[in-house]
Amino acid sequence: MSNNPSARDLEAPAVDPLIMRLIKRSLLLILGPFYFLCIAFSPTLCGRRTGFRGWYWRLVKRACSRLLWLLSIRVEMSETDMQLLAADTGSVIVINHRSHLDGFTLMDVVPDEKWFTFAAKKELFDAFLLRTGFKGAGLVEIDRRSGKVAMETLSRAVQEMPERRSVVLFPEGTRTTTQTLGEFKAGAVLVARETGRTIRPIVILDSDRLLPRGKFVPRSGTVRIKVLPSFVCDLDASIDDDVARLRMAMMAIINV
Repeated sequence: MSNNPSARDLEAPAVDPLIMRLIKRSLLLILGPFYFLCIAFSPTLCGRRTGFRGWYWRLVKRACSRLLWLLSIRVEMSETDMQLLAADTGSVIVINHRSHLDGFTLMDVVPDEKWFTFAAKKELFDAFLLRTGFKGAGLVEIDRRSGKVAMETLSRAVQEMPERRSVVLFPEGTRTTTQTLGEFKAGAVLVARETGRTIRPIVILDSDRLLPRGKFVPRSGTVRIKVLPSFVCDLDASIDDDVARLRMAMMAIINV
């Protein structure tokens, strides 16, 4: 993949004609606040109802899909990868982190058979609306002030998850600013080893081109998502070796 911005722009044209993009973004200005209020207040009003988490999960998933449609952003995943993800059980999901679009694009293509949840830093749970919504959606609260406590909390949450539900982790820890992967932290490998789960690597391509760091309005275009084979930790190897092997498997997709 070329690192030249002009070359990359030519490779991925806008999804919709300009007039359609303007119409959609105008609709987003009107409908966006209603979507936000619906997502934010549903847990407060309905969080204790039987089966809430199931329909709320689908509500959030569809809201992400509609948001991307209004932004004229298309997400591509092959049918083979879709089936692979639908059949995935007993895993921890790891994805590379290039843009604030990453979580939205992943939610857009996840099959109904597969459930995701995310780990979120404790500070985000301090706001009432976010706390209620995050807990309603089943997000895992992580206190990053203590790495040991954070790992214990995450491992315990993963152990209690149903087989078809997976927590999504960003092994780089933050968004990268280059076309390669950042250095991986060991968290995902540690959780997988502790819980006996496999790791399902997922690679997101081109989201940073549509919404680079420092930008707030995404461009129209296509994001590609690749699902890799399950990664099994080698308990006879060191943690650092497993982390390096996981990073190399994801790098192989990015370097194609």
